Amino acid sequence: MEPKTEITTPVTLTTGRAKSVTGTRWWVAGLFLLPALVLLGSLVVYPIGYSVWRSLYDADGSGFVGLENYGDIFTNDATLTAVRNTAIWVAVAPALVTALGLIFAVLTERVRWGTAFKLIVFMPMAISMLAAGIIFRLVYEQDPDQGVANAIVTSVHDAFVDSSVYPKARPAQAGDLKASGGGSFTSTGTVTAGTPALLPLVGIAPNKLPGTPENAKAARASGDEVTGTVWLDFKLGGGGTKGQVDPGEKALKGVKVEAVKDGKVVASATSGADGTFALPADADGARLRLPGSNFAGAYNGIDWLGPTLVTPAIIGSYTWMWAGFAMVLIAAGLAGVDRNLLEAARVDGANEWQVFRRVTVPLLAPVLVVVLVTLMINVMKVFDLVYIIAPQPSQDDANVLALQLFLSSFGGGGNYGVGSAIGVLLLLLVLPVMFVNLRRLRKERQR
Repeated sequence: MEPKTEITTPVTLTTGRAKSVTGTRWWVAGLFLLPALVLLGSLVVYPIGYSVWRSLYDADGSGFVGLENYGDIFTNDATLTAVRNTAIWVAVAPALVTALGLIFAVLTERVRWGTAFKLIVFMPMAISMLAAGIIFRLVYEQDPDQGVANAIVTSVHDAFVDSSVYPKARPAQAGDLKASGGGSFTSTGTVTAGTPALLPLVGIAPNKLPGTPENAKAARASGDEVTGTVWLDFKLGGGGTKGQVDPGEKALKGVKVEAVKDGKVVASATSGADGTFALPADADGARLRLPGSNFAGAYNGIDWLGPTLVTPAIIGSYTWMWAGFAMVLIAAGLAGVDRNLLEAARVDGANEWQVFRRVTVPLLAPVLVVVLVTLMINVMKVFDLVYIIAPQPSQDDANVLALQLFLSSFGGGGNYGVGSAIGVLLLLLVLPVMFVNLRRLRKERQR
């Protein structure tokens, strides 16, 4: 007998209730998503919508002005400076931080204490922007006795350039020296061999002289040389004769003296520890000049927070903070690189620079893009560092869009319309970067 074949027809039960792919009813899923949607709407969607609406009204919100506030952004000098500086930040800071992070990540793999080095570089990330701003405001202080940056600069400068030791000295009224331009002083009369020249100076307290100065000594007369004395014609307690070397008056060591004839220097000498100097016979009949280099003010370093360098200086502080962030992310990506590829390149004859440029960097390209895009979004809204580090006289030169938004709305401007327009502009600038980032993430998921 032939076996019976039963034909079964699939039965579809329809309950009339729609379900999601996971089998969960839509209203249940919506109920669970509702808190997140409410939070997202109240913290993101509503502020964006309100900012767009508010940007179309005047300062107090009573009159509709359309796109006038957006026009003010590109006609106001302060806002244009902020746009320009923001563009500099976006172009320079992310690339600089990413490059330093890449270098640190690659080098720390080759040093013995790489973990400790990474920890030190990453530590600034634990500091708030406010604290970092205060730190670098002190670092960039103009006074070398307070600012670390200028303390280093002046130390290097003074190691190669002789600095003046008597910046406040000036000729005594009883002396023959008169100002001759360029900070120098020249005698009105000529000198003669055999008659010691007297060059008294004042303007410095004896107890403020550098080092341990000796007492001044009257120069001896010499028929073959022009001699003289440079000294401080003043002593604590007073007394003595002006224009004469009196007991107890201090010598000025290291003062350069030039003999000038017809506008040309024919001889020069430097005063000794007792203040005396001697010029050759060629100086007979010449005038004596003390060059301005003897009295030039001390070198105080670079004006880091002046109008010219304030933006690069603040970018430097940002780099100090975020280089550790870039290093850690790039080091994590570097840990996943196949070492066989690096060794194969070395076996093929590539040197370390070629391995780094042609193998390591291309393999790290996805990570580098993540770091670069993240930093670009971050620098567009930088505010704390600029507001704290830049002093009031140069804050306009360091202005950025986020700071201008604050100043326009809350920092005395009181124009919430323009402030809202700047906020919308920042959003529009960030959107392309976010779009590129999202597109990259989708491509990675498809892989």
